[in-house]
Amino acid sequence: MIDVETAGAEAVIARKRRAWTLRKYVPVLGTLVLLCIMYGIGIANYENFYNTQILLNIFIDNSFLLVVAVGMTFVILTGGIDLSVGSVVALTTMVCATLLNDGWPAPAAMIAVLVMGAGLGFVMGCVIHFFEIQPFIVTLAGMFLARGLCYVISTSSISITDPFWKTTAQRRLAIGSYTITPSVVIAVLVVLIAAVVLAWSRLGRTVYAIGGNANSAMLMGLGVGRTRIAVYTISGLCSAIGGLLLSFYMSSGDPLHAIGMELDAIAAVVIGGTLLTGGSGYVAGTVLGITVLGLIQTIITFQGTLSSWWTRIFIGALLFVFVLLQRTVIRRTP
Repeated sequence: MIDVETAGAEAVIARKRRAWTLRKYVPVLGTLVLLCIMYGIGIANYENFYNTQILLNIFIDNSFLLVVAVGMTFVILTGGIDLSVGSVVALTTMVCATLLNDGWPAPAAMIAVLVMGAGLGFVMGCVIHFFEIQPFIVTLAGMFLARGLCYVISTSSISITDPFWKTTAQRRLAIGSYTITPSVVIAVLVVLIAAVVLAWSRLGRTVYAIGGNANSAMLMGLGVGRTRIAVYTISGLCSAIGGLLLSFYMSSGDPLHAIGMELDAIAAVVIGGTLLTGGSGYVAGTVLGITVLGLIQTIITFQGTLSSWWTRIFIGALLFVFVLLQRTVIRRTP
């Protein structure tokens, strides 16, 4: 009799786990459905919208934001937040432009800013972990610090005239009859590496465990502190890479670059199905989120009669919808 009751209880638990596993994909599937609907509307209303180059242009114009959003995905999966990413992107462009104009070789300048970005993330992660301060406060301080350092370097834009930079910025890579930029290739590589790390590495499993329940993860013997520091280091590194890609895109460093980019990155991650409370989400969803944001901008551009501010209005509406969808998923958690 006891064995029968035990078997029945295990069957119920198994069904609940399967149901939760399926519900985890609901936000991502919702994003995919929304993307298909938006693309269908674009094709139905605008001439040549079906051209594949239109989709490729979304990634060309948003490759730097995609990389930053990938780093933000790691942070949000642990239940944290990083408000410093936009300022770190701007600081990267400023430092890189300054070093290049001072005669530094391009590889040395790139390595320097990557170390700087990762170092800033590492410091913020250490402060969050060792002093047990909320990530919102620490990264807000990091945001002000990085943006302030931009103005210390220069209050105006710094043009980049390095031959390697100019050649890379103008280069186009052919894919059949379509073209992409080297920045898109770098962004895709970052996405693939991040997806592999989250899916098949110990770090990735620990990231999900911390987002699910940090106390349980600690009791299981997982390196909660090390992982929290690691995700902010990864976010800082991704911000620096995003800054490099933005400097290729703009051919300049500017203290006004990337203002509000942290909010765009958070929006892309949330619209892509990652729970703000952590523990559930995928890099593929973040890619879909970036595509949705880019498609909104493209549709508004094709329309021609709408102000660019309508982009913010639509993004705000989508955020409300996806936060409500996430809330529904969380409430049904077994």
